[in-house]
Amino acid sequence: MKTSPMLTPLVLFLLFSIAKGLNPDCDVHEHGSTLKVFHVFSPCSPFRPSEGLSWEESVLQLEAKDQARMQYLSNLVARRSVVPIASGRQITQSPTYIVKAKIGTPAQTLLLAMDTSNDAAWVPCTSCIGCSTLKPFAPAKSISFNKLPCSAPQCKQVPNPTCDGSACAFNFTYGTSSVAAGLVQDTVTLATDPIPGYTFGCVQKVTGRSFPTQGLLGLGRGPLSLLAQTQNLYRSTFSYCLPSFKTLNFSGSLRLGPVAQPKRIKFTPLLKNPRRSSLYYVNLVAVRVGRRIVDIPPEALAFNPTTGAGTIFDSGTVFTRLVEPAYTAVRNEFRRRVSVGKKLTVTRLGGFDTCYTVPIVAPTITFMFSGMNVTLPPDNTLIHSTAGSITCLAMAAAPDNVNSVLNVIANMQQQNHRVLYDVPNSRIGVARELCT
Repeated sequence: MKTSPMLTPLVLFLLFSIAKGLNPDCDVHEHGSTLKVFHVFSPCSPFRPSEGLSWEESVLQLEAKDQARMQYLSNLVARRSVVPIASGRQITQSPTYIVKAKIGTPAQTLLLAMDTSNDAAWVPCTSCIGCSTLKPFAPAKSISFNKLPCSAPQCKQVPNPTCDGSACAFNFTYGTSSVAAGLVQDTVTLATDPIPGYTFGCVQKVTGRSFPTQGLLGLGRGPLSLLAQTQNLYRSTFSYCLPSFKTLNFSGSLRLGPVAQPKRIKFTPLLKNPRRSSLYYVNLVAVRVGRRIVDIPPEALAFNPTTGAGTIFDSGTVFTRLVEPAYTAVRNEFRRRVSVGKKLTVTRLGGFDTCYTVPIVAPTITFMFSGMNVTLPPDNTLIHSTAGSITCLAMAAAPDNVNSVLNVIANMQQQNHRVLYDVPNSRIGVARELCT
C-alpha cells in the first residue's frame, strides 16, 4: 500500500483535543460488563497535552516514554532496583489507555489506566503528598471504605508491606517513582458490575515524576489483580479493542468475562514464568516481512524463565520493541523490500532508525506465534507526518541502557484488533476488529 498525504495519527490527536464543537459524548452509558476505552489523548481525557506539539516532538515524547516503560518492564523481569533512564529530557511514564470506574458509596468516578503488566489497582487519595491528580479519591466520603489490618492475608501479597499503626501499608516503585500507599477495600463498579470489598492501594505519597496522574487498573495474573479478585464474576477472562489514534472519538472497549467474547478467533498458548507470573508471555517463533521469514537467531526469541527472556503482550508500551538481533533482522528486510528497484535514503527520528522522506510501498509484517499468525497492515506498522513528508517504521530495538531481554508486542501494533486473554485455558487470541 502506498502512503498518501494525510494528517498523521499523532497530529490528529492534538488537533482533535482542541477542536471546538467536535468532542464526543464522554458520558455515554456503559452496559453490562463492557467499558469504554479512551486513549489518554482523547478529548474525553483530562490528561491530554495542554500545549500543541509538533509531530516530531510528539513522536519523540512517546518514544521517550516507551524507554521508561521498557525500563520498568525489565526491572519487573530482573527483580532489580530501578535505575533512572540516562536522558537529559524529563521522562514521565504515562499509560496510554484509560477506563472509567466508580469507587465508593456513594460512587466517585475516577479514570484508571489499563495495565496488563501490573496486578494491584491503586488510586491517588486525598491528602496525597506529591500526587498531581486534580480529582483524587476521597475515602472520607465513602461509607463502604475500609482500611485493611496488618493481619489481613492481602497484606502479604503486596510489595514491601509495613504496619501503619494497625493498618496495612506498602511501598512500591513505578518507573522512576517511589510510592507509598495504604491497603484498603471499597466497592468498585466497572460498567454496571458492582464489586464489593475490592482491595486496592490508596496512594498517600509519591516521589519522582514517572507516576501516572490517573489511577491504575491492574489486569495482570497476580493475586491482587482484577482477574484474581473477580474470578467468580469474570472467570479470569477479558478482552480489549484499542482504538486507533486516527479516530476522533478514540474509544474502544474493555470486555470483562467470557460472555460475548468472539468465537472465531485464533489463539496462542500463554507461557508461565514463575519469577514473574503476572506477565503475559507467549511464544513468538518467527517474524515474516512480506513473504519472507526473517533470519533471526533462535535465542533472540526463546522463552527463558530464569532470565525473563521471551515475548510479552503489553497494553502500556506504545511501539513494539524487539531485542537488538531480532529488530535488526526485521528492519533490514523491511528496508530491502521498501527499496527494491529504488535508491532511497534512510533517515532517523529519535529512536526510530528507518524513516523515509518520500512515499513508500510498505510490506506487511507478520508475527508468527505458536498456533497463530498476526499480519499487520501498514496502519499498524508505520507512523506518518503531516502531508506524508516523513514515514517511519513504528518499531524499535530495546533501548541500549536497559539490557532488556524482552520482546514487547505494544499497543500501536494491537490497535484495531480484539485481543482476548483467556487465562483459565492459558491462551491469548487475536482477531482483526474495527474498534471504534
